[in-house]
Amino acid sequence: MELVDVYLALGEEKLQELLKSVSISRLRTYQMFDQVKTRTRLTKLNSEHLQKAAPRLFERMKNGEKDLATDLAQAILVSHLDMIIETLNFLGIPHQDGFFAKDANTSQYLTDGWQQKAYEGLKDKYPATILVFYINHLAAETGNSAAVYLPGA
Repeated sequence: MELVDVYLALGEEKLQELLKSVSISRLRTYQMFDQVKTRTRLTKLNSEHLQKAAPRLFERMKNGEKDLATDLAQAILVSHLDMIIETLNFLGIPHQDGFFAKDANTSQYLTDGWQQKAYEGLKDKYPATILVFYINHLAAETGNSAAVYLPGA
């Protein structure tokens, strides 16, 4: 599963929701502002312009732009580090402030049904779209799932 697949499975409306949650100040803090601005091809990057760009960005996802998918995922997730930390803690995955080594072996923590378990355990605390996006991002990053997880599907 690729990140592009996650965006496509969620749909354009959910992408708009995810983009609405991006913190421009977090992008600046983590020195991602210029990279996201360039990748999204926006002359002015702010919350309003990012949300309005959702239809164009979704079209680019349909064309398989993996780098766009990755950069947007980073922008979305850096805005929700508290949720990431809590999800990793919930699953028992060792990390440092929400980050773990790319080559970390997470298979012992991501056993059968982990997506549903994480979703059920945290759905009342975080927006469903963002939580589902992170669960799928974690699966894509760790190679732990071949299919996009959609609760209730």
